[in-house]
Amino acid sequence: ARTEMRRRYTWHIFQSIEYSGEQAQIKLYNFLGYLMDNFTPASNERNLISHIFRENEVCRDAEWERYFCYKNIEVPEIYSGPHLTFPLTVEQAVGLVEAFRNKKQQLHSRYVLQLLLETWKQLRMLPNINRISTCHSKEITICGDLHGQLDDLLLIFYKNDMPSLEKPYVFNGDFVDRGKDSIEILLILFSFLLVYPSEVHLNRGNHEDHIINLRYGFTKEVLTKYKMHGKRILKLLQKIFSWLPLATVIDQKVLVLHGGISDTTDLGVLARVDRHNVSRQTPPKKRHQSSASLSVDSDIDEDIWSPNKMFLRRKSLTFLKTVPRDSFQNRSLQDFSDRIQVNPADELCQRRPASINVVEFNPFNFVHSKKIPKGFKSVPTVFLVLLQILDLLWSDPMNQDGCVPNEVRGGGCYWGPDVTEDFLNRHNLQLLIRSHECKQEGYEFCHNRKVLTLFSASNYYDVGSNRGAYVKLGPDLVPYLFQYQASSMIRELTVRQSVGRTERSALKVLREQMFAHKTDLICAFKTFDSDNTGLVCLSDWASAVESVMHLDLPWRMLRYQLVPCKTNGGMIDYHEWFDELAIKGPNHIDQSLLETLYRHRSTFETIFRIVDADNSGFITIEDFRQTWMLLSVYLKMEITDDTISDLVVTIDRNQDGSIDIDEFMEAFRLTDKKSRLERGRSMFMGTATDLTKLEGDPNI
Repeated sequence: ARTEMRRRYTWHIFQSIEYSGEQAQIKLYNFLGYLMDNFTPASNERNLISHIFRENEVCRDAEWERYFCYKNIEVPEIYSGPHLTFPLTVEQAVGLVEAFRNKKQQLHSRYVLQLLLETWKQLRMLPNINRISTCHSKEITICGDLHGQLDDLLLIFYKNDMPSLEKPYVFNGDFVDRGKDSIEILLILFSFLLVYPSEVHLNRGNHEDHIINLRYGFTKEVLTKYKMHGKRILKLLQKIFSWLPLATVIDQKVLVLHGGISDTTDLGVLARVDRHNVSRQTPPKKRHQSSASLSVDSDIDEDIWSPNKMFLRRKSLTFLKTVPRDSFQNRSLQDFSDRIQVNPADELCQRRPASINVVEFNPFNFVHSKKIPKGFKSVPTVFLVLLQILDLLWSDPMNQDGCVPNEVRGGGCYWGPDVTEDFLNRHNLQLLIRSHECKQEGYEFCHNRKVLTLFSASNYYDVGSNRGAYVKLGPDLVPYLFQYQASSMIRELTVRQSVGRTERSALKVLREQMFAHKTDLICAFKTFDSDNTGLVCLSDWASAVESVMHLDLPWRMLRYQLVPCKTNGGMIDYHEWFDELAIKGPNHIDQSLLETLYRHRSTFETIFRIVDADNSGFITIEDFRQTWMLLSVYLKMEITDDTISDLVVTIDRNQDGSIDIDEFMEAFRLTDKKSRLERGRSMFMGTATDLTKLEGDPNI
């Protein structure tokens, strides 16, 4: 029982921090979209970020093919990796798997571009919803998220055989990000798609999105592995992702999609939309007609579909409410920043700084809350369709009836058993298979076993954290589940050792997250410490931590792992608590600024990579200044020109006028002074005295 309890709260820690990062990513994208619409087209600030939205700037297929032409790329004689010819053969697809399995030389960029071009052509011929049958093969295998973990895909192929005429597969999105072999997974899946177009089916996931890829590692992976042609590869993948089908229906009875459904989901509508134009990262450029007059069958201009328009008509950015829209025209980011300057000291004790209210900021709220976007008498059909696709990619099931915005992730919705029942009845279905959520056993049934969550990336958070799974469906449509863990290490550990390992890893991540909010936490503790003694009781400590972290964790239970310092009469010395950790960085930089940078380092790196338009890994000094300006406006904080200049001098040591993104991020990290990050004792191994104190607390 103790081991199971430790396993559960460890899982909760990992998942809470993961979803917190997804919230931050969606909020950042919405913020950039807002700026795109409000700055004048010729402004430097708009140009700084506009390139990330230009996915269709080369709009004719023939022009795209010339842009991605691979014929001018020579393969040197010393290249010893796989050689591809087209049409691709089974032997070549299998050879690609073996080459990646044996960690041989990566596929040459010429073959990568050629393979991707052929994949793009193939995907454009597919419907939004693939409809397949078990009558030919007698059995279909379905895989969930892989997230760049090649070992999991290889293990599935070892246990279940590779795709073939007799062994069809459905891969349910999120092939990339987080893992280190995302591009290899894509190349393998695309090669089998070309060889067996009727047996291999790929659904789009929420991570098949180039904005998400900037934050979660896939962009960096491609640019690292393909330094010469990485930019072209990423651009072509961006097109491919937009053409991936949205769902697969098996035997007219089982629906396979990545995220989920909502109370507005309609497969008939989804089957008719132009999926490649419904891209969450496409901003408006012009208006040709009123979107309210468009039908689902219309030839809809891409900017009408843009979620940006939906966001703007709702205009719910917390820190922009007092600024009239007219004031943005012909103004700069500096002007914008001046309008929202605040005194951080005044705000620290009133709210969590550098944070945006998710409910106010969430662009998905108005459909599920029935709020009409500002400027419309009714919700335009085009917006409803767009939100159905977002729900398809981002939503999660819940135990309660109903449908509400998914404020944990920041996108999509939570839907209940009643929504599932109604949806299945309306479409004459019997089972919904989805992925999107990591499950400890690799799968989980809910909603009276009518929804199956399937996750195929084992050891997702850490070695031993979870199993992976895939499912087989035969003509009886009864799911047969297969579990695995793609690690030899885990087989050598007992259950208790495995839980202990993941627990230490989770606590380390959590302690780092908490230290990154040091200033906020101290301010929260002081609200309970009116005499400024530096001490708070356990109950107040837990309340203060939750008020800042918003992770909904059992803080009282976690106290003995997180706060190893001695207590005085049951009180917690919160100053001593923070003495073990420090953020590395230039000595002359203000500690609170270092804290903010560390806390939002993923967001900052994402902005860096957005500004790095040519994907070189470097940005100019001027772009560096603009990056900081964007960050300061987004986080609602002041960053002076002197501070930026100090950072420039510190980082640009060779005085070449450019900033190395990776070196900059490495310069700001958390260091452990006393090497105690992994020494926290489990609450279930606390001393008798500790447990007696717990029993004496009336709140426990």
